[in-house]
Amino acid sequence: PRTVAATATYEAREHGIHSGMPLRTALRRCPDAVFLPSDPPAYEAASARVMAVLREFPVRLEVWGWDEAFIGVTTDDPEALAADLQQAVRARTDLSCSVGIGDNKHQAKLASGFAKPAGVHRLTSDNWAETMYARPTDSLWGIGAKISKKLAALGLHTVADLAAADPAELARVFGPTNGPWYRYLALGKGEAEVVTTPWIARGHSRETTFPRDLTDPADIARHVAALAEHVAHDAAAEGREVIRVSVKVRFTPFLTRTRQSKLPAPTTDPRVLSDTAVAILGRFDLNRPVRLLGVAVYYTMPEK
Repeated sequence: PRTVAATATYEAREHGIHSGMPLRTALRRCPDAVFLPSDPPAYEAASARVMAVLREFPVRLEVWGWDEAFIGVTTDDPEALAADLQQAVRARTDLSCSVGIGDNKHQAKLASGFAKPAGVHRLTSDNWAETMYARPTDSLWGIGAKISKKLAALGLHTVADLAAADPAELARVFGPTNGPWYRYLALGKGEAEVVTTPWIARGHSRETTFPRDLTDPADIARHVAALAEHVAHDAAAEGREVIRVSVKVRFTPFLTRTRQSKLPAPTTDPRVLSDTAVAILGRFDLNRPVRLLGVAVYYTMPEK
């Protein structure tokens, strides 16, 4: 089947395996690798145990997912606190964790990457330039390969280049919000407030990778409609209403395109979402085989 690796252990990564890699390729690179099926309920349970341990400390906790959280605390010895957190998590859950220390979330996030596996690393304004300025722009949290490529076209290859860039020029190319924000990140800035209110999903999606490519437009439309109906039932089960629908089509060999539409009114009606998704599909040029289809929805958010 056409499945890909959701993640890989550090041992597997040493063989060149990474998330998103087709399993056939991963098997060729490491014939002795052990492949495990995804088990979301187990991950959710393990995450809940870890977060419960962290909440026992006198800190503010902002959960960002199964395996990530920000902790807000004022302390003279953050490394000592980090070690205490790691020891408590290990003792209570038999799991390891990496801890990044920073003046803001951006710095802490990057520091946690330097801390892997199971270490502690400090990245603050004091050592930001020394640590980050020589690195490529996509080393920053929030700048991916596409934006990095556009920055390179402007002659901005490193974090130092971006930090010294003209904000007006960045605003011209990337917009008045995103352009200056990229420079802001390069300077090591970022949000510092740790928000303790529970995380609320902004949307939900389902997708299917097919064992054999789809070529019949009617067959493709049936699959999209079925995915939309599943997502509608998921939304209703969560008590959420949908305001926008997005359709993803991945063509062979690996070309991915998305289209979306805003609904005239919030709804969880499966027929409305199904009809909308099929209408969005009509905006694609289905002139090549399809290997994956996905439907995503975006929810109304509760008032603060």
